[in-house]
Amino acid sequence: MKNETVLKQDILLTRKDILAVSFIGICFVIFSIPILKNLNLPFIRIDISNILLYILCFLIFANIAIWIAAQIGKKISVIFQIAKFAAVGAFNTFLNWGVVNLLMAITQIFTGPMFILFNGIAFLAANTASYFWNKYWTFSSGSNDKATGNFLQFFAVTLIGLGVLELVSYVIVAYVTHPSVFTPARWANVGVALGTLLALVWNFIGYKFIVFKK
Repeated sequence: MKNETVLKQDILLTRKDILAVSFIGICFVIFSIPILKNLNLPFIRIDISNILLYILCFLIFANIAIWIAAQIGKKISVIFQIAKFAAVGAFNTFLNWGVVNLLMAITQIFTGPMFILFNGIAFLAANTASYFWNKYWTFSSGSNDKATGNFLQFFAVTLIGLGVLELVSYVIVAYVTHPSVFTPARWANVGVALGTLLALVWNFIGYKFIVFKK
């Protein structure tokens, strides 16, 4: 009976879920600003009115998406957890990219050892946030777990993910010739994107089956 109650709580959409995805939707836009500044895409304008419009759109999208996931989760419980992990992943990914692009915009450095340093700073900042998001929301481990042990495991999994990100992004930026349509800043973002994607796959497996295993 107790396990059934826990399962039911995990798949019901709560106020906490709504507030969480709403906050993520707002941050998604804020973190995108330095990214879009560096990409300098001609068809996307960055001004106050557009930023407010983007925030409204992402708020609506995030809440509809989490509601749909909750409905599917009533039949397949893991879907709701995957949806929350995806939302957290979006938050952390754009926090990561936002920090990287902010540092690149400030320094105008897009490759080399400093690029690796930027990646490391951004990845560790994003994954520190990820620990708390995943512990208290995605996997709902709660305060009964041994937080210190969990964090050490989380840190170990994250370091491996950081290695994946650094290796993939650096190889792409340093050794793959980019098409002429890509500026150095745009190609750096391609490297970060692919590295982050592979790191996220590893992180979900590590967090679910090692760090926050119930």
